Amino acid sequence: MKFFVDTADVADIKRLNDTGLVDGVTTNPSLIAKSGRDFIDVIKEICALVDGPVSAEVTATDAAGMIEEGRKLAKVAKNVAVKVPLTEAGLVACKTLSQAGTPVNVTLCFSPAQALLAAKAGAAFISPFVGRLDDIGQDGMSLIGEIAEIYSNYDFQTEILVASVRSPQHVVDAARIGADVCTLPPGVIWQLFKHPLTDKGLEAFLKDWEKTGQSIL
Repeated sequence: MKFFVDTADVADIKRLNDTGLVDGVTTNPSLIAKSGRDFIDVIKEICALVDGPVSAEVTATDAAGMIEEGRKLAKVAKNVAVKVPLTEAGLVACKTLSQAGTPVNVTLCFSPAQALLAAKAGAAFISPFVGRLDDIGQDGMSLIGEIAEIYSNYDFQTEILVASVRSPQHVVDAARIGADVCTLPPGVIWQLFKHPLTDKGLEAFLKDWEKTGQSIL
C-alpha cells in the first residue's frame, strides 16, 4: 500500500520524504490556508520534493471553472493530480481532464455508488473519507471494503485512496482490505513507528551494551 502525506507543510513533507515512506502528497484548500502561503508556490515546491503524485484541488464549483483551473494546475508540474469534488460538475471535469491525460483525484466520497460513478468518469484516484463517516456513527472502513469489491468486479483502474485517516488502526484496516493508498496526516505516520515494547526493548539492549564497556566505533 502506498503512503501519501496529507499536508501542505513543506517541512513535514521534507522530513517524511527522508524516511523513504512517501509515495505522494494530498492537499486541499484548508491545508493550503493553514500554511499561510501562496497556493501555486506551495504546490510547485511540494512537486519538486516528491516523485509521486501531488493532489492540488480546484476551488471552482462549476464544470467549466474546474476544467480551466485543472488545466492550469496540471501545468505547474508533471506530477500534479488535479483534485475535484464528487459532484455532477466534478465528474464532468474529471472525464474531460482524464481524457486529456491529467490524473484526477475525486474527493469527498461517502458512498459506494459515488465511487462507482468516479471510476466510470475515469478518476485516477477515489478518496473515501473514513474518519468523517466514523464521526457520524457509520463504519467508514466498511465503505472501503465495498468499493474494493465493486472495483474488482469490473477491473476498474481507479485507485482507492483512503482519506480522513485518524489513527494507525485505520491504516492497518485499509491495508488488510487491500486499499491502494492511504493519505495520512504527518502525526499518524509518526504514530505508526511507535510501540511501547519497542521502546522498552531498545532501552534494555542499550543498558546491557553499556555494561560491556565496548564501542563499535
